[in-house]
Amino acid sequence: MPIATPEVYARMLDRAKAGAFAYPAINVSSSQTLNAALRGFAEAGSDGIVQVSTGGASYLYGVDDMVIGARALAEYAHVVAAKYPVHIALHTDHCPKDRLDRYVRPLVKLSQERVARGQGPLFQSHMWDGSAVSLGENLDIARELLAECAKAKVVLEIEIGVVGGEEDGIVGAINEKLYSTTEDALLTVEALGTGENGRYMTALTFGNVHGVYKPGNVKLRPEVLKAAQDAVHKEFDTPDDKPFHLVFHGGSGSLPEEISAA
Repeated sequence: MPIATPEVYARMLDRAKAGAFAYPAINVSSSQTLNAALRGFAEAGSDGIVQVSTGGASYLYGVDDMVIGARALAEYAHVVAAKYPVHIALHTDHCPKDRLDRYVRPLVKLSQERVARGQGPLFQSHMWDGSAVSLGENLDIARELLAECAKAKVVLEIEIGVVGGEEDGIVGAINEKLYSTTEDALLTVEALGTGENGRYMTALTFGNVHGVYKPGNVKLRPEVLKAAQDAVHKEFDTPDDKPFHLVFHGGSGSLPEEISAA
C-alpha cells in the first residue's frame, strides 16, 4: 500500500489508542534496514512506523547532511512500501534544539511544498525533543512547530519529561524527570490545545528508559499517564477521556500488558 496519507495515519493513531495497543516504530539507517522493517511488518500483518534519527539521516547521506539523507530514504520508502500489504508511516526520531534548523524545520518545509503541489507530505510525523530545555521553552518551540506541521498535514511529537538512557547519542539522565506530572500535562494542553491547533502526539514519561534491561531494573508507573489523562479531561472537559495520543519510548523488551496499560 502507499505510504500512509494524513487521513490513514490519523485513523492508525486513533485505532491504537482505542484498542490499547502500540505500533512498533523501527529506526532505520539504510535501504537494507528499511526493507527488513517493511518485511517484518508485512509478515506480522501489522501496520507500523519507520523512523529516521538525526544520526541515521546523517549516515544515509555520508557527508553530514541530515535533510538529504532523510529525504532520500523517504523517497525510496514511498516507492517500495507501495508493494507491501500494510500501511507504513514515516517519522523522524529525537531532534534536539540544536538540530531543528538542520533537520525538522527543513523537512517540514519540504512537506509544505509537496502539499501545495497537491501531493502528500514526505514524512507523516516529526519529533521535537525538548527534554534538554525548560518546559516553558519546550512548549514555546512546540507551539511554533505545531503550526508549521499543521500546514504540512504532519503530526508533531513532543517529549514532556525525560526518557532515560541513551539513543543516537542523546542521553537522558535517570532522575525525577523520568516521571511527568499532571502540571506538565496541563501546561502542555494550555500551550498546544487538544487538536484544534494541529494534531500532536505526546511522549509523557513514566519511568521508561531507552534500551532493554533485566526485569525489575525499570520502574514503570503507568498510573502517571492515567493521572495526566484524567487531569486534562477534567480541566478542559474534553470529549475523549484520554485526550493525549501517547508515545512509549524504550518499549523494547516490555511485556504486552505493560504496553497495554501505558
